[in-house]
Amino acid sequence: MAIHKVGYLIGSLARESINRKLAKALVQLAPPELEMTEIAFNDLPLYSYDYDSNFPPAAQAFKKAIASVQAVLFVTPEYNRSIPGGLKNAIDWASRPYGKNSFARKPSAVIGTSPGAIATAIAQQSLRSVLSFCNSPQMNAPEAYIQFTPGLITDDGEVTVESTEDFLRNYMAEFHMFIARVLQVLPPDA
Repeated sequence: MAIHKVGYLIGSLARESINRKLAKALVQLAPPELEMTEIAFNDLPLYSYDYDSNFPPAAQAFKKAIASVQAVLFVTPEYNRSIPGGLKNAIDWASRPYGKNSFARKPSAVIGTSPGAIATAIAQQSLRSVLSFCNSPQMNAPEAYIQFTPGLITDDGEVTVESTEDFLRNYMAEFHMFIARVLQVLPPDA
């Protein structure tokens, strides 16, 4: 089966983020057909259309990184019942200038973890709305709202609860199949 390049964005800029731990686990549990690469965005300035005619180097590199992958996985916390500002800023950069949206026709999936009982459900719905506008085909099922408990995922990305590990492995397998289906219908060069 073909190898698919997947870029993943971690919504939290914190080095010790539990969503970074989740991302490490997802990379380890991904099927071998998914080549996973983190796409960092912590050095992007705040977006303004004043930059549209001359993107700064960090934004050019970010857009190039998004262009180099076939699909995008968003691993995000929930901040104030929405997505973190840094993540929204990154999406704004990648979707601009008008007519040069890096997410158009690029398969995506959304997952996140939080200590709260509903985890990142509301943030994910907010992010899905933004990705819909960006014309990014989204994996809608399975949904994945992971309630983080101490020790659930180690710093190295090992999942310590077997049922959670199985769920996350299945999530990544489903994402792989979703990417393959989308790219069959919407080839990148079409």
